[in-house]
Amino acid sequence: MPDPSSISRYEDISNSARGRIAASHRGKRRVIVQVGHCGASVGAADIVPAISERFGDAVSVTVSGCDGGCFAAPTVLVETPGADCVRIERVSSSDLDPLADALASDSPSGAPTESEAFIASQHRIALDGCGTLDAESIDGYLVGGGYSALARALDAGEDWVIQEMKNSRLRGRGGAYFPAGLKWESARGFASAQRYMIANCEEGEPGLFKDRHLMEGVPHRVIEGALIGAFATGASKVVFYINAEANVSAARMEAAIQQAEDIGLIGEGVLGSAFDVSAEIRRGAGGYVCGDETTLLNTLEGYRREPRLKPPFPTESGLWGQPTVINNAETLASVPFIVNEGADEFAAIGDGQDTGTKIINLSGSVRRPGLIEVPFGATLREIVHGAGGGPPHGRALKMVGVGGPSSGALPASMLDTPIKPGYLHESGVMLGAGGVIAIDDSMSARAVVRNLARYNANESCGKCTPCREGTPRMVEMLDALADGRASSSDVDELTKLARLVNAASLCGLGQAAGNPVLSGLHFFGEELAE
Repeated sequence: MPDPSSISRYEDISNSARGRIAASHRGKRRVIVQVGHCGASVGAADIVPAISERFGDAVSVTVSGCDGGCFAAPTVLVETPGADCVRIERVSSSDLDPLADALASDSPSGAPTESEAFIASQHRIALDGCGTLDAESIDGYLVGGGYSALARALDAGEDWVIQEMKNSRLRGRGGAYFPAGLKWESARGFASAQRYMIANCEEGEPGLFKDRHLMEGVPHRVIEGALIGAFATGASKVVFYINAEANVSAARMEAAIQQAEDIGLIGEGVLGSAFDVSAEIRRGAGGYVCGDETTLLNTLEGYRREPRLKPPFPTESGLWGQPTVINNAETLASVPFIVNEGADEFAAIGDGQDTGTKIINLSGSVRRPGLIEVPFGATLREIVHGAGGGPPHGRALKMVGVGGPSSGALPASMLDTPIKPGYLHESGVMLGAGGVIAIDDSMSARAVVRNLARYNANESCGKCTPCREGTPRMVEMLDALADGRASSSDVDELTKLARLVNAASLCGLGQAAGNPVLSGLHFFGEELAE
């Protein structure tokens, strides 16, 4: 039987949080203001002081992150005991009358909103509670069962945790989809007095904003997943590597780490166990290539943002030459569910082969852009038309960019393609980290492919010759096609060059830099050569 000491100490902490919340909300209606980087750009942060000024102590105001319905921001929720939660969208700090109407009723009922269909289409694990949990306090997360997975892991032991991770078949959600359990097991297998756990929250790829939402809305879930990973792998230090421009995310994570330290969830003897761990935030150096594991390590050590040769892999020789596990924020946010609910429960979600859910960053020509979480096996049609509502009126969907500049675009005729780890089509289109951009008939395929190719050329670190020289040359050849200066033999040369760049480059950026060109020529070759 496991020693129940960690669970008992966790229950004491959770009960204390429950008492603090009850005291702060007693006799007051709870108003939740969703303030994420998306909502802040349209005035969400101004709503909080405006509510306090107008309603005073009559309401209890909670700041949360965005629940993914970015199209409806700023969003305010009104909670009333015994009644449905009322959702008010596109709120302005200068017009709080809709909120006043909801607060004036003992049993308010909000009008149907676009977000209902948007949220109903999802299966949330990593994003669970995002948009309703207090993003600035640990108490709400604790009362909802937060950090109970850490307590359970501490009592069950490292071997049990790693085995559950392996049984769950959770793959990394940063784009490479390497089995997380095997990575943890590998790092623990190397003898070392020091190991590191790094949460990769750099997210420098255009069209991606999932990790920001997680850090802004459920920061403690990302932290809990990282702490469980550190315990299982024997790491004594956790580093959260956050994009230099993600200021809201960094602020929320910094506050959350301090809160966890204050109540003994980070530090010496976590929850009465023998597990000692510290945590810190480091800001990313900027650039798409920093998402690569070894480039990230170089920047942490003060070197140029360039990839390292592999092997050795980071699990053997990572930060400062010590065994290091690097997991994406979304990967870590799935870990508490696996530990609490069981590997079998997680593995039952998905298409039978690929387990769990995937967060999709939906943008472009859709009526409801934002962030959604769906099981593997969901189709692009369900994402673009179901959750996203399809293109705006008067526009027809032409293609769907999937996976960002390391991938390409699928034509609208392939909307029934299910999402899965790795390649969605042999031409080079892959899911990657989960960016989905709907592109309507106002855009040319030529412009799309060139923009992706140009981005890769600009972001090349320049270390290896194939990527440094090959990516700008592909842009030049695409321009020659557009200007009518190319022949059919030039198209063949462009294809060969794209394949060469993919095959001979050093890191993940270069190894996928040819994909937009290859997939573009495959699906839209005639338009590119017109």
